[in-house]
Amino acid sequence: KSLYYTLLAMGDLVLPGQRLGELGPCVEGPGTHVHRGKIYASIVGLKVVSQKDEKQHLSVQGIGEQPLIVPGVDAIVTCKVKSVNPRMAKVAIVCVGAVPVKDPFRGIIRVQDVRATEKDKVEIYKSFRPGDIVIAKVISLGDARSYFLSTASNELGVAYATSAAGFPLVPISWCEMQCSRTGVQEFRKVARLDAS
Repeated sequence: KSLYYTLLAMGDLVLPGQRLGELGPCVEGPGTHVHRGKIYASIVGLKVVSQKDEKQHLSVQGIGEQPLIVPGVDAIVTCKVKSVNPRMAKVAIVCVGAVPVKDPFRGIIRVQDVRATEKDKVEIYKSFRPGDIVIAKVISLGDARSYFLSTASNELGVAYATSAAGFPLVPISWCEMQCSRTGVQEFRKVARLDAS
């Protein structure tokens, strides 16, 4: 109940059926509906107004909902490798910065974007394996289906992986990790994570 009164005091709390604006100078968004040329709230939440294409976009963010997080160019993302082939690793982006996303985004790490030097000698199978957790940087919005990502920096690459035996791998160099149980070494493009 106190949350309701706090939000009400902020002045942005809207209720279903509350008029938000008129169609034309404004555009409806999530949490709204249009009736007879006017935009109304469909859910209880906070009114969100954004400017785009010289029009106000009106939406309502439900109370307790996370705002929509979308990766942008230069964003650091955490992803899980889904599959690899000689040209690329396909990944699912699960965090943007330190914020988890509701539904994973698809990403691709192309062979030429794995590291900054000796790009022609990169082998995807020696850099990533399915199941690896990778820290990468968004370099472009890519095609209609996937973001293009890069690990061509020392702090980017595999942050967590398991061995073929199923045990955690420990980094031993920038390109190798070792099984914590069996001692077997495996190739990876390892992220240099600071201990701090």
